Amino acid sequence: MPAAPHDLDETFLALPLRALADAALARARALGAEHADFRLERVRSAMWRLRDARTSATSDSTDLGYAVRVVHNGAWGFAAGVDLTMDAAARVAGQAVAMAKLSAAVAATAGTGERVELADEPVHADRTWVSSYDVDPFDVPDADKTGLLAEWSARLLAAPGVAHVDAHLLAAQENKFYADTAGTSTTQQRIRLHPELTAVAVDPATGDFESMRTLAPPVGRGWEYLTGGYDWDGELARIPEHLAEKLRAPSVEPGSYDLVIDPSNLWLTIHESVGHATELDRALGYEAAYAGTSFATFDQLGALVYGSPLMHVTGDRTAEHGLATVGYDDEGVAAQSWDLVKDGILTGYQLDRRIAKLTGFPRSNGCAYADSPGHVPVQRMANVSLRPAPDGPSTEELISGVERGIYLVGDRSWSIDMQRYNFQFTQQRAFLIRNGRLAGQLRDVAYQATTTDFWGSMTAVGGPQTYVLGGAFNCGKAQPGQIAAVSHGCPSAVFEGVNVLNTAQEAGH
Repeated sequence: MPAAPHDLDETFLALPLRALADAALARARALGAEHADFRLERVRSAMWRLRDARTSATSDSTDLGYAVRVVHNGAWGFAAGVDLTMDAAARVAGQAVAMAKLSAAVAATAGTGERVELADEPVHADRTWVSSYDVDPFDVPDADKTGLLAEWSARLLAAPGVAHVDAHLLAAQENKFYADTAGTSTTQQRIRLHPELTAVAVDPATGDFESMRTLAPPVGRGWEYLTGGYDWDGELARIPEHLAEKLRAPSVEPGSYDLVIDPSNLWLTIHESVGHATELDRALGYEAAYAGTSFATFDQLGALVYGSPLMHVTGDRTAEHGLATVGYDDEGVAAQSWDLVKDGILTGYQLDRRIAKLTGFPRSNGCAYADSPGHVPVQRMANVSLRPAPDGPSTEELISGVERGIYLVGDRSWSIDMQRYNFQFTQQRAFLIRNGRLAGQLRDVAYQATTTDFWGSMTAVGGPQTYVLGGAFNCGKAQPGQIAAVSHGCPSAVFEGVNVLNTAQEAGH
């Protein structure tokens, strides 16, 4: 949502944002930089954790500083600082240019390296953007936060069979000012929350145990998410019953099953097998040393059959409440939405300005992000989502069409190779489907496939009423490592003939 200036945090606006940027950019220009950008950030992160309704840990920290990035003689330079004076900002710009000169000299001596050029972007002058939320969680007293978590924990602990409950709440407020030598300047504010409760049941006779988490996804919303923005009462009431049933459930018989996958599970499969695979820097090999590569190589753009014709996946930096939603990225590129896979064919990638220029795209789609003022922006994931069928069926209707299958709910563990091709996923709850009806839970269920076989087996996609925006706070990438929050929306969907493993038998091997 666009915002008026008074919607931004007043203490952030009171900082000498423009003056610091002007000092840094003027110095970079004077030293011959072809491009320079300045980014000042304040990132506040907090955590509240309870064990069996009692507070076990809290934290609240703020990271404040700025960075200057330049292109000088075709090479990158970067430096960061925390001294909020004009002289210091100019000095940091000089350090960035010196770093670029050193990089250029090393590349010339070694006979390696590519000239850094950036894709064009329209100038966005004096723009302001604030994410969509009602109540800043940092305006809510800590006692209210821990009190609500304690109340929910006590409700679960009072249920038969629940032995322990862990509860946590993560919150972040990100303020960012960006300016560059082209004339773009943006001021932004984002809020995000991740509440989660985990109940543990123990069988006293056997010592066996199971755990089950809430399905509520992390969101780009405010405190209202915990006080009416989700069916917390319904979820907390269901968990003990599901947990008790799971503890008694039989182990799955491995083999081929038709799967109906709930959005609370499918979002993670999208993240790992589509989201990371369509990062173009990864597909080009730039992340091979740490984050890996991708089977979806650039030469296959427009030709790779990624999945069935029902598969339509978008990259999106504009989705309301998305964790990767912004107004402008960390290179001053306006947020956009675009196709990654359309009719089952690979049709796009996630780009920053350098990768876009390098590969012939006319413009970046706004995927540059740094997780702190001390880190350089790198290409990061947008909200990557599977689109629902406009008039598609409900989850119940999808289940009713399956003779022998499993309905999977909630994410748990995952494993995928460095090319994002061979994978295995587990879940919170797995229900046997027999003749179109749920026939009780199963234990030890994991599904295994290659990315293209899995998405190629998708035979039905749910309607908008089944669509949920899932996600995570902790997507990692880059060296030094950076963490980013990202959302993935999807409907329920049916996948035919997927290989299901018994994890207990696999562990026994």
